[in-house]
Amino acid sequence: MAYWLVKSEPDECSIDDALAAPDRIVPWTGVRNYQARNFMRDAMRVGDGVLFYHSSCAEPGIAGLAEVASAAYPDATQFDPASPYYDAKSTPEAPRWLLVDIRAVRKTRLVSIAELRAHHELAAMAVLRRGNRLSITPVAASEWRFIVARLADAPTA
Repeated sequence: MAYWLVKSEPDECSIDDALAAPDRIVPWTGVRNYQARNFMRDAMRVGDGVLFYHSSCAEPGIAGLAEVASAAYPDATQFDPASPYYDAKSTPEAPRWLLVDIRAVRKTRLVSIAELRAHHELAAMAVLRRGNRLSITPVAASEWRFIVARLADAPTA
């Protein structure tokens, strides 16, 4: 099993939105970075653990736990001219962009970026690297265990 951190803007899809979705499943649409797309296509597997991260908001951070619920498949938003994720160079015969479905498992307390930075056990996390803007990043098993066991439900300091 692998582990991932996936970022979403809460006004587009929050952990609460995902928990309220049918079967708690949301398609992870709109990824338009080749490295993030390749993670979905080549490495993400059904059942992998997911840290659901709220980004581009007043207080970014991990807001919930989820899991990968499908193999990668074409993101339909790339074909829709009305979508902000439209890609005129992509065709149904040769799609550029993929998505996976994410199943929300549970909401956690918000674990802020500052709190993640405060733990030396998490120093290597991709989300903490300067300049990292990827919407999907791998998480080491040790980082996953630390966050789930020590941070996700612990009271704020």
